[in-house]
Amino acid sequence: MIGILFNPTARGEKALQFRERLSELGSAARVLPTRGPGDARVLAAELIGEGVETVVAAGGDGTVNEVLNGLADVPGALDRTRLALIPLGTVNVLAKELGIPSDFDTAWHVIQRGRERRIDLPQAEFIGLDGHHETRQFALLAGAGLSTRSIEGVDWSLKKRHGQLAYILSGIRAMRPPYPAITVSCADRSVSGPLVEIGSGRYFGGRLELFPGTQVDDGQLGVTVVTRLNWFTLIGTWARMALGRIRSSSVRQVFHTDRLQLSCSAPMGLHLDGDVVGRLPASITVRPRALRIVVP
Repeated sequence: MIGILFNPTARGEKALQFRERLSELGSAARVLPTRGPGDARVLAAELIGEGVETVVAAGGDGTVNEVLNGLADVPGALDRTRLALIPLGTVNVLAKELGIPSDFDTAWHVIQRGRERRIDLPQAEFIGLDGHHETRQFALLAGAGLSTRSIEGVDWSLKKRHGQLAYILSGIRAMRPPYPAITVSCADRSVSGPLVEIGSGRYFGGRLELFPGTQVDDGQLGVTVVTRLNWFTLIGTWARMALGRIRSSSVRQVFHTDRLQLSCSAPMGLHLDGDVVGRLPASITVRPRALRIVVP
């Protein structure tokens, strides 16, 4: 049985078109709309309790994150339940990483065909927004510094209308100093900088290669630390991402690890899959090939 968790507030025409197609699915799937933040996590766990074998996250990166956490919440569910995607969000990082099509009909065909792959499941332990310790899985990306400042400053009404433009404008505003340094510590090094990004795949923000050589099923996390931040180093980093030429230099450290700690002397947010979920300090690990996912 297939269960679909649908975010009705996902951006733009995709969500509207998806609503129109729901009635055509008939008995092929059980469809549940989410009602607010955190709802997809609870509903995913409920579907698993009903014996659903494939849970579909139909929404953006935030919906995907909530659904996979719902799977992880239920003991044994990661072994008996698969995650599938219908990308409806602004960026859809995991879908792009795995080559999952954004067109509804094609994505639904992928789900019906049911080809499966096992990928890594990263996990973060951190201080939640309520001040308590929290453990949370994430699909692909984590980070702190300029990125979290940018996310926190996003105009969400602008995001609904213009997508990634809202992130770009917020990023420009976030470039105002000061730039608190985040320290990344792992077994073989300790490095600090005002921008830290962590990924379990190669790409950031869609198809920008920020973590070269990282595979979604290799049991490793890619880490990129920008150690000195100004407009020159930021533009250079983006250009190298676009060209697929990111590497370590005097202003960047690029490496791999299977566990790390993040800390900062100033209050600093932590993002997981594009949402700021808490504050540093944080510990990040990876569970190799723990997530079953439907792929083309």
